[in-house]
Amino acid sequence: MPIKVMNDLPAKEILENENIFVMDENRSMHQDIRPLQIGVLNLMPIKQDTELQLLRALSNTPLQVDITFVNMKSHVSQNTAASHINKFYTTFDEIKDKKFDGFIITGAPIEQFEFEDVDYWKELTEIFDWTKKNVTSTLHICWGAQAGLYYHFGVKKIWLDKKVSGVYEHKVLNRKIPLVRGFDDIFLAPHSRHTGVDMEKIRQCDELQVLATSDEVGDLLVSKKDGTQVFVLGHLEYDRLTLDAEYKRDTNKGLNPDIPVNYYTNDDTTIRPYLTWRATSNCMYSNWLNYYVYQATPYDLL
Repeated sequence: MPIKVMNDLPAKEILENENIFVMDENRSMHQDIRPLQIGVLNLMPIKQDTELQLLRALSNTPLQVDITFVNMKSHVSQNTAASHINKFYTTFDEIKDKKFDGFIITGAPIEQFEFEDVDYWKELTEIFDWTKKNVTSTLHICWGAQAGLYYHFGVKKIWLDKKVSGVYEHKVLNRKIPLVRGFDDIFLAPHSRHTGVDMEKIRQCDELQVLATSDEVGDLLVSKKDGTQVFVLGHLEYDRLTLDAEYKRDTNKGLNPDIPVNYYTNDDTTIRPYLTWRATSNCMYSNWLNYYVYQATPYDLL
């Protein structure tokens, strides 16, 4: 599928070198079709890494996707150059009068704060409310999923005894739900988090359904039954070396982290880890774009 991005977004060249079809603005203007309008609220500190991960994940259907990257006006990023944000990002104020086919809200490394103590929580709740009327389907990732479940459904997060980090087995609970069509019965997915969610509260909510879970680390995929809100409590978008970078970063900080579970061969951190979740990630993002966005969105967004 062609992903439409700004002509000089740094991720564009990397994706093209990986044989991923990326369409620039000039070419898209000459195509007589309406691309899907997908917004990405990128809450991660190093925004370029997340841009690349999500563009890879969204690149595996024949649908054309027009990406709009959004950042928080009420928070100044300390780890991404202001020039990059000013050039490639827009604020919520600039898009709040528009409608989107799909919207993605990423995770953020702020789990150890209560939701209300996050400096951009008020702005984020405005975005949560806006998505309910202006977006066909919203996909929430990790902390973004925890925050969305808390705000929309009152599902509280739970503090874990130690960080969950690694690649874990999950099982599909209902193969007939479109989001998990094509999944294996048992599949692998990465997690990297200090908190979980109240799974019992999720199961008590009539509006929610659990699509995939793990005996080791809990629920991974949860959705509102009408498909308008999807919650991914792990990181299917992660690249091969994302957990490796996190582990080595924390090691260098003297945090003495546990070796990520089921990630390095024989727990040897010098061996390049296998990528064991990419097919599942491609399947989930393709299913979301097709069944929850493309098949459900009106042709005329206005």
